[in-house]
Formats: sequence, C-alpha cells, structure tokens
Amino acid sequence: MDNYSHNETTPPIYIVSGGKGLAGDAVVQSVLIQFPNNKVPVIIVPDVLNQSNIDNIVTKALVTKGVIVHTMVDPEVRKMLIESCTVCGVSHFDLVGDLSDYLSNLLNTQPISKPGLYRLSHIDYFRRVEAIDFTLKVDDGQNPEKIIQADIVLTGVSRTGKTPLSVYLAMFGWKVANVPIVPGIDPPMELFKTDPGRVFGLNISPVYLIAQRANRVRSLKLNEDSDYINKRKVYEELEHSRRIFERGGFTEIQITNKPIESSANEILTILTGRYNQEKWKNELE
Repeated sequence: MDNYSHNETTPPIYIVSGGKGLAGDAVVQSVLIQFPNNKVPVIIVPDVLNQSNIDNIVTKALVTKGVIVHTMVDPEVRKMLIESCTVCGVSHFDLVGDLSDYLSNLLNTQPISKPGLYRLSHIDYFRRVEAIDFTLKVDDGQNPEKIIQADIVLTGVSRTGKTPLSVYLAMFGWKVANVPIVPGIDPPMELFKTDPGRVFGLNISPVYLIAQRANRVRSLKLNEDSDYINKRKVYEELEHSRRIFERGGFTEIQITNKPIESSANEILTILTGRYNQEKWKNELE
C-alpha cells in the first residue's frame, strides 16, 4: 500500500523526519486531539535524508494540498527541505530548527545532528510500544503475512491462553504472533514458513481445558451441549493440535495450571538457550 495514499477529502499532514517521525507525530497528535472528530489524515514520512527524498515528499504534499510538519535535526537537510517547500509553495512547520539554533547560540556549540538520537536513548520504551502494537495486530490469527516477522509465535486450540501470554511477552518488548488451531481449518502456511525454533505449541490437559471452556460457555450463556466442551471432541481437538506441532517441528509447552509468568519464563529460557539474544530478537528498524 502506498504510504502516501489517503481516502479523506481533508488535506493531509505529512510528518517528515530524518528518523522515524515519532516525536513529530506525538506533537501533531497532541494538537489534533484538541479538535474532536477531526478527519485530518496524518502520514509519517521517515528517513528523509537527501534532496531526492525531499523532492518526493514535497511533490506529494503539493499534489494533495497537504502541509509538512518536520523535525529535521540535520541543519543542511532542514535547509534543503525548507527551500523546496518555499519554492513549491507548500506550507511547512518546523518543530526543531528554531529551538536547535537557539541552543546552539546559547551553548556556543553545534548539535550532533543525528536523526533518531532521542529514540535510541529510549529504545526500551519504543521497543515495548512497537512490540505491543505488533502483537495486537497479529492476535488470534490476524494478518498472517506478518507471522514471520514475530520474535515468538504461539499456537494452540481455543482457551489455551494465547492472547494473554502474547500480550504479557509484548510488554517486555517481544513481538509475538498467536495462531489459533481450529478444527476443520488448516493453519496459515506462514506458520510453517517461520523458523520453527521460534514457534511454541501450547498444550493443556483436557480436563482443565473443558473447565476453562465451560466457564466461558456459562458466562456467555452459550449452548452447553456444544462440541466446544464435548469431552470426545476436545480430546480430538487436542490430538489434532499435537499433530500440527509435530508437523511444524514446534516446541510444545505445557500450560496446565501455570501462571502466565511461568510460561513466559519457560519460553524465553528456551529461546535464549537456542539463540544468541541479539540474533533472535528483532531490533527496531
């Protein structure tokens, strides 16, 4: 999908940055929230580092009648962007330049001018935010094409705690995908294209699983004669899931009566034993 496309009639705001644009986006969103129900498209344009990048985004802004909000810390690139906006008649707002120039004069020194420096200094925070965002987007089999991007993949039948375990791991910065195993439906092929050393099949005792499901059936006032809690069907479902674990060469984790913290620690211990942490944990781009 084109990063610059939008379906709104309101001209967009382009957040232009030599880094990832997170700081500019935070400022813009804090202003937009003062205008409830606004429909202003906000498009982040990261990694703008040269004249070619600048020409591209300024042209987009010109065509869509949009405005550019920028946080360029490199004074030369900032100057090129401002000049291009001025020549093309594109409105622009500089969130960094004036303050940077003031501090440079006040301190009698030049800035480092390294894009993303704030982000790097807060890498753990941004990793957690990105991991949680990723995990929610890939929860319960959504967006299967992203499975291969995950640090950890969880799979198992319904009510094995895939979502809470995924979110718990994401809170510590791990990108987690979870894939449900549903009777009569083949798992997405992406599950089997992922490094099997990162994939964990969640197993559970039939008795415990039926109890968990029965609680859900009662809370939702569903049909208590459903196959969902039928003992024979549940046994078949768990056996089917084990065959899928074996087919993919996945690691089976027993989660019966285990707190989330214990399951998470077991998974991370296995992974760090298999891989050097720096190799298997996806760093932020």
